[in-house]
Amino acid sequence: MQILIPCHRAKKTGAAANLGRVELLLPSPLVEIADERLGGVRLLLKRDDLIHPELPGNKWRKLKYNLEAAASQGHDTLLTFGGAYSNHIRATAAAGHRFGFGTVGVIRGEEHLPLNPVLAFAVSRGMRLEYVSRTAYRDKPVPPGRFYVLPEGGSNALAVRGCAELAAEITEPYDVLCCPVGTGGTLAGLALGLRAGARAMGFSVLKGGGFLRDEVARLQREHGGESSAWAVRTEFHFGGYARRTPELDAFVADFAARHGVRLDPVYTGKMLCGLYTMVRRGCFPPGTRIVAVITG
Repeated sequence: MQILIPCHRAKKTGAAANLGRVELLLPSPLVEIADERLGGVRLLLKRDDLIHPELPGNKWRKLKYNLEAAASQGHDTLLTFGGAYSNHIRATAAAGHRFGFGTVGVIRGEEHLPLNPVLAFAVSRGMRLEYVSRTAYRDKPVPPGRFYVLPEGGSNALAVRGCAELAAEITEPYDVLCCPVGTGGTLAGLALGLRAGARAMGFSVLKGGGFLRDEVARLQREHGGESSAWAVRTEFHFGGYARRTPELDAFVADFAARHGVRLDPVYTGKMLCGLYTMVRRGCFPPGTRIVAVITG
């Protein structure tokens, strides 16, 4: 599928805004996993990570309507926030480069050279990095200038709208729709787009992630919708954001060997390891149909 979004690259020559183009694999594939460890539970993966190499999964879905809004409001620069390994920072830089927006990333912490692969990629796509102390970062400071501001992780009402579209792509019947949760936007959207009778389940990748329940509810209200058919599991963080344990590493390696799918240990590895643990504990009756979103 080819997506067209207004961009501002043409403004440099005085022309009207033209269109940026990106080829996306949409709908993203739905692949069933055959695994004896699942017993009578049926598991399908929604391979959103395959949508686009630079704009995968929920990153694209969160950015889509924000890019349209930025263009319609006459903005030519996107500004957002994240840590040094933020995939949202990476995707925003890629989207800005592709659609003709300047980009600014406000990065938590001090600069470390050489840049890690995430920040090096962002700079290669034209993003200007602004480093702030961890204390100052809590207030999400916006430097002087005119920007279209994206929140940390990209989660806002427009992101929820984009994520709700994912559920509508699933033509197979399902009972539970799962995703990892970092800021709550993806889960908020999935819950609003559920098929009748289904429920959504998010797996917090943050230690002490109980606050995410309030965030999901807030994002749904901002979007103008509401659903109670969702829950956040907080016990599968494996030490906290970007932290990992031998158990998690072993699961990720084993899953890749069995199914040829490489999970990232920050998000999707935690979700699926948690999901398999729940299956083993008997949390899902035999015959339950689960779709897990590989967010990319």
